[in-house]
Amino acid sequence: MTTSGHIIALDEEAQISARRIFSVIANDLVQVELEFERQARSNVQVIDYLGEYLRSSGGKRVRPALTILSNYAVGGDGGRYNSIRMATVMEFLHTATLVHDDIIDKADTRRKRPTVNALYGNETAVLMGDWLYMSAFETSLAERSLPILDILTGVTRKMTEGELLQLTLLSKADVSEAQYLDVLKRKTAYLFSASCEIGAILGGADENQQTALRDYGLSLGTAFQLIDDVLDFTSSEEALGKAAGADLLGGKVTLPLIYLREAEPETREMIQTVLVEGTYSTVRQQDLLEAITRTGALEQARTRAIEFAEDARSALEILPESEYSDSLRALPTYILDRDR
Repeated sequence: MTTSGHIIALDEEAQISARRIFSVIANDLVQVELEFERQARSNVQVIDYLGEYLRSSGGKRVRPALTILSNYAVGGDGGRYNSIRMATVMEFLHTATLVHDDIIDKADTRRKRPTVNALYGNETAVLMGDWLYMSAFETSLAERSLPILDILTGVTRKMTEGELLQLTLLSKADVSEAQYLDVLKRKTAYLFSASCEIGAILGGADENQQTALRDYGLSLGTAFQLIDDVLDFTSSEEALGKAAGADLLGGKVTLPLIYLREAEPETREMIQTVLVEGTYSTVRQQDLLEAITRTGALEQARTRAIEFAEDARSALEILPESEYSDSLRALPTYILDRDR
């Protein structure tokens, strides 16, 4: 359980922007952008166009940054081409999951831009996602590393399992915390973990360092998604780049709602109504938010995120001091304090 001292320690740290945290690898991230552009090229015109469209859609590039920082943090050279190449592979895998997620969620926008499925239909989006997955694996083969391939195949399987498990839980108000965290880790956190562990391997980490960075990524990714759950209720549509409260409208019960249902069992009917109707017409979104706030469910979900963020920071204790390990330690604070 997180102590008040841990929370104060997090709060006392200055709010550090992603740009500042990643400033030590700024040049390397520029190389990732160039490598993404190179890997996304194709003599098939539609793939070439969509690859550039997805690259230019942005994102914080957290996963490739984790690969590069982890490499440097164990004494490697994160700026070497093989590190940049594998960092880009992690972003390809992430982008592929987003493309497929948008199809499943019937999403029209992401990061304030039309999704591939909204622009070109589900058929094109499915195939583009598949192309990104296959391109990522093709590129990773150049590393000639069975441990890395094992990690990549494992994380891809877990992400697919996460999507399938989530589909079985859609529109169900009685999802448990354990079920939800299982899906969350498969869909999100294991890719963070893989990004860190692959960076560690490329940097020549010993077994303890590799395990530490794997654990760090898993806890960091869990905290990241839990904060997303909170922001889905508290952030504006403009900040999120998607409709606020969209998770519940899409049939997904997240941790704040699980805690609300536990605190006030009678709210289950309210939650189920929104799940069935897919709108905030019968049940007002504001009423739901007030209930989540009143019961402390929102703060309880944030406290869980803080616990995982602390776990992430603790995992780094065995790493040598450097500006790169400092950046890794700063990331949990950034994740907790972000507003989108």
